[in-house]
Amino acid sequence: MQRFIWSDLNASERQSALARPAAISDESLMDGVRDILADVKENGDAALLRLTQKFDGVRIDVLEVPKAELKAAWDALPQIDKSVIERARRNIKRFHKAQIPAPIEVETEPGVICRRESRAIKTAGLYVPGGTAPLVSTLLMLAVPAKVAGVKNRVVVTPPGKDGKVDPTILAAAYRCKVSALYVIGGAQAIGALAYGTETIPKCDKIFGPGNAWVAAAKSLVAQAAGGPAIDMPAGPSEAMVLADEAADPAFVASDLLSQAEHDTVAQVVCVASTTEVADCVEVEIAKQLETLPRKNIATESLKLGRMFIAEDRAEIIDIVNRYAPEHLIVQLRKPDTYVGAIRNAGSIFLGPWTPESVGDYASGTNHTLPTYGAARAYSGVTLESFIKYVSIQKLTKKGLKRLGPVVERLAEMEGLDAHKRAVSLRLEALQ
Repeated sequence: MQRFIWSDLNASERQSALARPAAISDESLMDGVRDILADVKENGDAALLRLTQKFDGVRIDVLEVPKAELKAAWDALPQIDKSVIERARRNIKRFHKAQIPAPIEVETEPGVICRRESRAIKTAGLYVPGGTAPLVSTLLMLAVPAKVAGVKNRVVVTPPGKDGKVDPTILAAAYRCKVSALYVIGGAQAIGALAYGTETIPKCDKIFGPGNAWVAAAKSLVAQAAGGPAIDMPAGPSEAMVLADEAADPAFVASDLLSQAEHDTVAQVVCVASTTEVADCVEVEIAKQLETLPRKNIATESLKLGRMFIAEDRAEIIDIVNRYAPEHLIVQLRKPDTYVGAIRNAGSIFLGPWTPESVGDYASGTNHTLPTYGAARAYSGVTLESFIKYVSIQKLTKKGLKRLGPVVERLAEMEGLDAHKRAVSLRLEALQ
């Protein structure tokens, strides 16, 4: 990890030190994604099968996994695995169910009633990463709130393994979460299928889920097209920032950093330490734990993109956090709760020594689909409301129109929109 003393850096050096890996926004990658999306849009299922063989190295003949296979996977799952999936599902459901919005009705003035009601989107595309790690947790994080929100069609796409099949734990979780359909397809081509629809995969109103740089780029591009789907947020390779002082256990800090570094070679981990001594202890622990990590090679590459900052005081710590806007923020400082109010930009915050980032990834109940690459400055992570849109409704009585009509007439005159004025004037004349 590169080390920086925050107070020694000028403005441009600070910006450079907090920069994300350039590979994520590489223009050649964007061009490649555009080609894939165009292929899927034009050739549908045929493109999906061909691109799967090209990028995943496996040949598949059927895109949809039969419902019977989902049930069989659940039935074959060891009871302990069923239990932990069910425990996580229950906590996620409980937290997101509490987010169901109530209708709003306000009489803004006598006879003028305004309402807001929620409507679930009809079809949601749920991208579940596979590749080097089948993310059962992501399926739970997307499928559970989608069902709680009332989304009718909950469509899952996930890449095949080396054997051309979906990991059975993902199939089992999909069955338990009662998804509408599951398709064996991943990468940018899967996003294209959800965005445009194919002979087999339905076109979706909104696309959810994290992924690698190709997936993140594809989501961004399809959302920009006229009539394209909405997306949950920019969510690319994972990242985490850990704040640590002398009270922090270096082993805990190192384990949180490595839990993100093992995701992807372009995942980024950042530690903000209160002193050089704290930084030294953390780095010793990272080296120690790395030796026994099964995904050591991936984590080692990721750590090359890592950053270690030395911050002298609270103000510097908060400054670094809000500038970087981390996906995950783990606060291992004395009195961690006192920092929360000052933190504007973070996807999800984990407070104190007994709150590893992993609990949010899996089973505490909060959602782990979070904004990356600094998007936490403007985006939230997935919530129940991510699957909902709102409709505004208004109704005026005769009295209400008599009171408010002249205001609307004059505003329409100011804008030079006579038809707008006339729509009111005709009604006011009818009331005389």
